[in-house]
Amino acid sequence: MSITYDKLWDLLEKRNLKKKDLITIAHIGHQTVAKLSKNKTINTQIINKICKNLNCNIEDIMEYDKSTNIEINKTRLKPILKWAGGKTQLLSGLIPLIPDYTGKYIEPFVGGGALFFALQPKNAVIADSNPELINTYKQIAKHVDQVIEKLRKFKNDEKEFYQVRSLNPKNLSPIEAAARFIYLNKTCFNGLYRVNRKGEFNVPFGHYKNPKIVDTETLIAASTLLKNTTIVCADYKEVLNKYAQPNDFVFLDPPYFPVGKYSDFKRYTKEQFYEEDHKELAEEYKKLTQNKVYSILTNSNTPLVHELYDDFNMRVLSTKRHISSKSSTRKGEDAVITNYPTHMTLNYSNQVNMFPPTRFMGSKRKLLSNIWNAASQFDYDTVLDLFSGSGIVSYLFKANNKTVLSNDYMRMSYCFAKAMIENNDVLLSNQEAKKLMQPVHNDNFVQKNFKDLYFSEHDNQLIDYIRTNIMFMKDEYKQYIAMTALIRACMKKRPRGIFTYVGHRYDDGRKDLKKSFEEQFIENVEAVNSAVYNNHKDNKCYNRDALKLKLNSPDLIYIDPPYYTPKSDNEYVRRYHFVEGLARNWEGVEIQQNTKTKKFKNYPTPFAKKEETEQAFKDLFNQYKDSVLIVSYSSNSLPTRYQMVSMLKDVKKSVQILPIDYHYSFGNQVKSARNKVKEYLFVAY
Repeated sequence: MSITYDKLWDLLEKRNLKKKDLITIAHIGHQTVAKLSKNKTINTQIINKICKNLNCNIEDIMEYDKSTNIEINKTRLKPILKWAGGKTQLLSGLIPLIPDYTGKYIEPFVGGGALFFALQPKNAVIADSNPELINTYKQIAKHVDQVIEKLRKFKNDEKEFYQVRSLNPKNLSPIEAAARFIYLNKTCFNGLYRVNRKGEFNVPFGHYKNPKIVDTETLIAASTLLKNTTIVCADYKEVLNKYAQPNDFVFLDPPYFPVGKYSDFKRYTKEQFYEEDHKELAEEYKKLTQNKVYSILTNSNTPLVHELYDDFNMRVLSTKRHISSKSSTRKGEDAVITNYPTHMTLNYSNQVNMFPPTRFMGSKRKLLSNIWNAASQFDYDTVLDLFSGSGIVSYLFKANNKTVLSNDYMRMSYCFAKAMIENNDVLLSNQEAKKLMQPVHNDNFVQKNFKDLYFSEHDNQLIDYIRTNIMFMKDEYKQYIAMTALIRACMKKRPRGIFTYVGHRYDDGRKDLKKSFEEQFIENVEAVNSAVYNNHKDNKCYNRDALKLKLNSPDLIYIDPPYYTPKSDNEYVRRYHFVEGLARNWEGVEIQQNTKTKKFKNYPTPFAKKEETEQAFKDLFNQYKDSVLIVSYSSNSLPTRYQMVSMLKDVKKSVQILPIDYHYSFGNQVKSARNKVKEYLFVAY
């Protein structure tokens, strides 16, 4: 065997890792892991990616003999030029995102080529619309020794700088023009390349003490790579139309959309890149996606960029700019967009399927895979589900052996969590459940207050029996199982499962509506019992205002708050007041007798008004700034996607935005379009 990866498996074993863990740690695919297992040849950039993410050397993970036809990049090549918007600082964020592609590497806005030189792809096309830049790369590929010879004649002198700058490159030989280009780049202010509207280089002298005008080693290494690269001077659209094919990888690093008033470092050529150009580029990006071409695109973190790439995964990373005269203003944020998953889909435990389904507003049952994959990027044990709702996300983490802290301001949600999250082994027997339905002296509260509103007289009486008998139970977990089953039975016996109307006008003939209340109660006791699961963790539940819950920083926080939108209310009490009242036995609330539905007042919440919502998010993010944050929110809610990222960036270095097309089971928006929205997962770390 000419190549073996036995060292890799030994290294994983020493670190208590399995082969499948490579998928999330090194951001590689299942097929790549399978190839490694069979000792097949893996391309250089994948090997380098594994080494980077495992923090090891190539010799630590593989062995190969001299006859092996393989090139190993032990050192990362440096760009030969400094470049406005260069990606050297961003490499640590970009390289882990590189897909396992089988085609060409294409970079239509190559600029300084930091990623290209770092990856050293064997089959590559690099391009730019800047003819001087492209000539320089071509001359280094063909005549590197002569370019070096010309460079050695230049001095770091202001007078010579301006003399060389005044030369028209069109009047020089290609080799002389390349040497001039490199010299000006090394000695001008901040290594910036900028031209005026006539296409003339106009950056001033940099006044550096000892710039490295001739970097022989870097130029020779670059020449070796460039000799085997297709180098093109053309507009990016021409390049994509001519070269991009399915399974290729395209890195798009266009002139950034300006962030500030004075951001004008987009003049790499005399033709500028305007807003309309960015919109055209976004359309080209969609075409690449449709044609199954892998692509990463970078741009500034601005509202327009979020709008143009709303359908794609995005990461916002902090960087330091080198093109401002003041170092204090050189901090920036780069948006990194991908048109493919950047981490593999991982299956969660089948135990999750035991959680009883229900129609609950905002339930994330259909998004569990997305949430689990987002969380699986991180090494964590303790999870705080801050707004647990139906409890399904808390249960997802519990079923996958995490220590779960589950909180909600709704008492009914607290009941769900006590029964199925905190409770590890207590069950309610069928005999005990039937005893709860036996007649008992009670206050007839439901019969008196909700007569002819939601249920029959018989069912109201039965609800009063059950709720009263629950109070006499000695085991608190059995109480919560029974109350959860009672709440679920009430919701299943209601058309649409809500209490915003009286009567049965939405009766659609579902089986649940035809079953007796007794059947519903017993079935739901059985369903809750089936979900009781011991993950051998000390799981805890809370019934607190999220802003007032003070816990030592859990490893990961999942935040799924009520979504604020001006078009509708987000108040759960209005929809579930009857079962919420059951859960708290109507203690501490006052029924509004003048209302048709006999609801009680909504709980105070900061998520009812725009300004208060923004401040609530800021407070929550700041409170848990030491934890990984995963936030669910939707495209029709406020704050906007860009505003959410900005608030998260105040406390975190990196933010991912994962968009998900989603249909709600029933809506709280207006008209027929209300149910189709884009759900976002914001992942901040």
